[in-house]
Order: sequence, then C-alpha cells, then structure tokens
Amino acid sequence: MQVVTNIVVALIAVLHVYILVLEMFLWEKPAGLRAFRQTKESAAATKVLAANQGLYNGFLAAGLFWGLLLGAAGHDVKIFFLSCVFIAGVYGAATASRKILFIQSVPAAIGLILVFLA
Repeated sequence: MQVVTNIVVALIAVLHVYILVLEMFLWEKPAGLRAFRQTKESAAATKVLAANQGLYNGFLAAGLFWGLLLGAAGHDVKIFFLSCVFIAGVYGAATASRKILFIQSVPAAIGLILVFLA
C-alpha cells in the first residue's frame, strides 16, 4: 500500500512541476496558450502573474518530493502539502476554471486518503 501511495504522491508532484513549466516558461508559447485557453495578448499581459503562480506550484511539488524523501517521517509533510494542493485546487475551481477541481483537487484528495490509510 505504501508503494502505491508514494507513486500517487510522486505523480501529483510531477504534475505540479509540469504546471510550473507551463506557467513560468511556456505561458506565451503554443502549449501554454492552449492549456490555459489564452490569446497571445492576454498571455503577454499576465506573464508575470503566471510566472508567480508557477513558482507556487513548484513549491507544492518540492514539498511533496520532500515528504517522499523523508520516508515514514514524511507522513505529516505529505499531508500538509497535499492539503495545500487540494485547497489551491478548490480555490482555483471557484475563481478560475472548474477544470482545476479535477486536475488538482481530486488527485490531492485521493493522495490524502491513501496517505491516511498507509
């Protein structure tokens, strides 16, 4: 069970690294424009804000990787950062796009359940 839990947590961390890359480096590129349904003009106007969001996603990923590296001692770290991911997803779904709920909050909820059960 612990192996499955760690794989799920790692996948969530990798997802947030991917979001970091999209928001910090690909925001104005075709992949970023497509992912966030932006026009070139709106992407240019929001580039700095997106990079800031990307950095925060990187911190979420770093926290999850840290929890994994700590092994059994990382239980509470994983709970904290998965909770942050969940809350950020709920807020994003309420304020930006409902899609974020399924991309971010649902995986975090699954990860939290697995961490509690492991």
